[in-house]
Amino acid sequence: MNILDLKGENALITGAGQGVGRQIALHFAAHNAGCVYVNDFSAERANAVVAEIRATGARAEAVPCDVSDFRAMQEKLEPLDIRMLVNNAGNAGADPSKVGRGEFWEQAPEQWTPWLGVNLLGVMNASRLVLPKMIIASRGSIVTIISDAGRVGEPRLEVYSAAKAGAAGFSRALAKSAGRYGVRVNCVAISATRTPATARAMDNPDFAKRALSNYVIRRFGEPSDVANMVLFVSSDAASWVTGQTYPVNGGYDFGM
Repeated sequence: MNILDLKGENALITGAGQGVGRQIALHFAAHNAGCVYVNDFSAERANAVVAEIRATGARAEAVPCDVSDFRAMQEKLEPLDIRMLVNNAGNAGADPSKVGRGEFWEQAPEQWTPWLGVNLLGVMNASRLVLPKMIIASRGSIVTIISDAGRVGEPRLEVYSAAKAGAAGFSRALAKSAGRYGVRVNCVAISATRTPATARAMDNPDFAKRALSNYVIRRFGEPSDVANMVLFVSSDAASWVTGQTYPVNGGYDFGM
């Protein structure tokens, strides 16, 4: 008996064109998800992951759009029947050059929008659009990838930290609202994880030595570390788990 079998349920993974999201999509496909819907703002990346999944014999479809754009998401998602949602899309979206850098008190408010749009509003948009059919079916799982920045705060990432903390608070509240309809809502909090965006820095020995001095387990996270936890929390193995945040962080922080 495979307790992580996803029993043919359809899944949507946002920001799944690379990195952690891609690995979650591959994990779900390998564990008997019905159709894995691969979202990314880049259609090219989404289609590449879909091709990778289909090559294994599993089902997948691309859902290219910006999660921060409710109307675009609505057009793509309303026809779909989703039972598992993973809100993985993060960072600063399609144009990270627009985000605020440096000290918070030197930033302009418009520089906060990319952080908030992807990491908070994107979570709310996708959740809002998949929930009605989950509630009708009396079953479903929503997992949101947050960050240790949202749990303990990171200097010079105040708005990003706020957005991730907001997504966690939203998830806890939604867990209380949706639980009576058989829908579970949880978070997975991650720290320094190797992705195409971080690999160059992590391969620098000086950077790695400094960064890893803050970790109990002296290595960076891998996408599979996160995907393993997301798979568990999404599956029926966690059928009595909701409203929780699970850190996957190599011991970066032990805070509750």
